[in-house]
Amino acid sequence: MNAPTPDAPILFFDSGLGGLTVLGPTRALLPTAPFVYAADYAGLPYGGKSNEELAARVPALLGRLVERYQPRLAVIACNTASTIALAHVRAALDLPIVGTVPAIKPAAELTRSGVIGVLGTEATVRQPYVDDLGARFAGGKTLLRHGSPGLVTGAEAKLRGAAIDPSVIARAVAGLRDQPGGDALDVVVLACTHFPLLRDELQAAFGPDVRLIDGAAGIARRIAYLTDGQRWPGAASPGLAVFTRSQDRTPPPLAALAPFGIGAIETI
Repeated sequence: MNAPTPDAPILFFDSGLGGLTVLGPTRALLPTAPFVYAADYAGLPYGGKSNEELAARVPALLGRLVERYQPRLAVIACNTASTIALAHVRAALDLPIVGTVPAIKPAAELTRSGVIGVLGTEATVRQPYVDDLGARFAGGKTLLRHGSPGLVTGAEAKLRGAAIDPSVIARAVAGLRDQPGGDALDVVVLACTHFPLLRDELQAAFGPDVRLIDGAAGIARRIAYLTDGQRWPGAASPGLAVFTRSQDRTPPPLAALAPFGIGAIETI
């Protein structure tokens, strides 16, 4: 690839608004980087879709977005899409691709009890990729998994200013706590980029003895490493949010996205 021009954006991709939790720390490291944030509202939620559907959908949609916005790098800011489609995307597109995977390695380094919770979508927690991460980095530890589609819906609602149903949080916590060994867990991996949007609610429900971790800061460092030495604009400009057109969902108001540096919305 030729060196990107200063105005070539970073493309962030997610099924919905969860990837904003990756965008935030990336902007902190690269404050003048132009960016496009793409949310596949037509396909949300990803957690209930089959591997085959996502392995076809994600590369095709990213291909359209890359052609349209000509990014220097693409970030799949979605654990479900990454664990299923990352290899397919890298095979299909000729630009650097950064994926998002559950932060099991740092969780294994933090745990004292040896019991780690993995809270993600139904699709993510069933993936062999998670088995592999556990075998490589958490040998001898107990890995408890729970898929919570309700947390995705709750996170989307919270960002729009809606109240969170406490039962959604309670069910997610019980999904880990009620498993054998769940009373001993002391680290929970937020294995969906939506879930850090509910960090305060989840932390209150798990209690102060449980650490909640996610991989967003590490992803931001990876993006900074891969773009090291590239040229950026001299000043920050508002980013663009792009939503695939859905009959069931409309994009959130711009005011909800403005704190993330977004200044305009498009639907495609």
